[in-house]
Amino acid sequence: MELSGYLPVLLFLGLAALIAAALLAIGTLIGPKRPGADKHAPYECGFVAFEDARMKFDVRYYLMAILFIVFDLEIAFIFPWAVVFRDIGLIGLIEMGMFLLLLVLGFVYVWKKGALEWE
Repeated sequence: MELSGYLPVLLFLGLAALIAAALLAIGTLIGPKRPGADKHAPYECGFVAFEDARMKFDVRYYLMAILFIVFDLEIAFIFPWAVVFRDIGLIGLIEMGMFLLLLVLGFVYVWKKGALEWE
């Protein structure tokens, strides 16, 4: 077994460690010494950070997150469809129309139920 084949891997790992150490050092030198009030302000979750970990969450936050994922994942289906649209023809157009119709119906249902309202 020849160990010279491992030299590129060791060089790569050494370079990666050097870059990581340099980035950490630069961040430590340039970054703020103490976090400001903005760092501790409520951001996405809507509650103050650094409180008891067993506090109750508002279910609307989870509902918004799930709705975002559902309606955001449609893009994962539309982009590949757009790439092969000319190859699949009218059948593909009809199927994508049905898919989008179902998504629009789901969006209207969620809207009518008031799930998009944040009070």
